Amino acid sequence: MQTVLFHSVIFGPIRSRRLGSSLGVNLSPTDGKICSFDCLYCEAGFNAQGPGTSGLPSREEVRNQLDGKLRRMKSDGHPLDVITFSGNGEPTLHPDFEGIIDDTLALRDRYFPGVKVSVLSNSTRLGDPGVVRALNRVDNNILKLDSAIDATMRLIDRPGSPEFTVERAIDGIAQFRGKAIVQTMLLRGEIDGIPVNNTTDDEIDALIEACRRIAPESVMLYSIDRQTPCRTLHKVERDELEKIAGRFRSAGLDVKVN
Repeated sequence: MQTVLFHSVIFGPIRSRRLGSSLGVNLSPTDGKICSFDCLYCEAGFNAQGPGTSGLPSREEVRNQLDGKLRRMKSDGHPLDVITFSGNGEPTLHPDFEGIIDDTLALRDRYFPGVKVSVLSNSTRLGDPGVVRALNRVDNNILKLDSAIDATMRLIDRPGSPEFTVERAIDGIAQFRGKAIVQTMLLRGEIDGIPVNNTTDDEIDALIEACRRIAPESVMLYSIDRQTPCRTLHKVERDELEKIAGRFRSAGLDVKVN
């Protein structure tokens, strides 16, 4: 079943619970999904729906569409807090990702110099020097770490590469030397009869230890907000998220609950 969220390259602005008034940039197909993870909770659906037929937008197409949108917003006096790369898959998979970030920063400076540029990434491409250079230049480098235990990460995130490990993700995020925000989706439930839960004491202890090693700018904890392709997952309520956040804070980490 086709469940991709975004049928355009530039979308919004929408109200993000984490980032404010957000203009989205989708570097994935507009009629399919391409991602190096196949997360149980992904609002854009499972990868099995296929990549569609539109292909990836070109660097020129992204630049031209973003230029036009920002120009109109500036002219109309529309407010904007952030330009966010997310969309129907993993944005850093785009072969021109670094160049697109350069174009976006230049357009931001031209039209909305006070606005942040954010990238939501799943941390699978942090071995690519161009991706790392680009992420070092954005304002909010938001990197996924849903579990610091390999078996749980594989159950929740379902990475396409068997070579991807939690250790690789932690080392990749740590290379930013604090210029990174760790984002963790907390949930529980089951998949094909197998329990899945990254809120246990062992899971939280492992995440805290990983974040100590990473020393991020901050940690974002959140839970399910919309329908997920795996229907047997359950949201972690706000009061429990706050209790978990308290454990991170006691370890000296800055935490935001969304």
